[in-house]
Amino acid sequence: SKGTLFVRIIAEGTPARGNELEEENSLKLDVVYSDTDGGPVDPTKLEQGKEFVATVTITNPGLRGQYKNMALNHIFPSGWEINNLRLDEAEDRLKGDVPTYQDIRDDRVYSYFDIAPGQRKTFKVLLTAGYAGTYYMPSVTCEAMYDHSIYARKKAQIVEVVKRAAQ
Repeated sequence: SKGTLFVRIIAEGTPARGNELEEENSLKLDVVYSDTDGGPVDPTKLEQGKEFVATVTITNPGLRGQYKNMALNHIFPSGWEINNLRLDEAEDRLKGDVPTYQDIRDDRVYSYFDIAPGQRKTFKVLLTAGYAGTYYMPSVTCEAMYDHSIYARKKAQIVEVVKRAAQ
């Protein structure tokens, strides 16, 4: 026909390793690593056997009301082990918010929740630096599952687990 043709191109995908951008849109995301006593830990270089906590804090700045069906994706380097406290019935060892649903896998934790305007939610995962070597830690992301304009992500990084010094 002689009608006007409109073309819309939508491209989605995973950025190449090291090309991820740290971004926030209508959501704030903070990730902190600490030892089990609360002292700061540098995740880029950990001693093998070190037990530590990854704390992710999500804040709804209140720009667009209540956010429903949020998904926090926290993928860990393969040299780190997730200590699933549900198996030991020691969940109260880490104080934090309880998600609506949480899926703990071998190398990642998916947490699903709702968050009200101005509300802050904190999720904690107990980890162990298990295997010596250099690893890639993918970006930590949080987004609304049905509205991709609400999201936040932290940049990926290289981390190292070093052998414990001989005593």
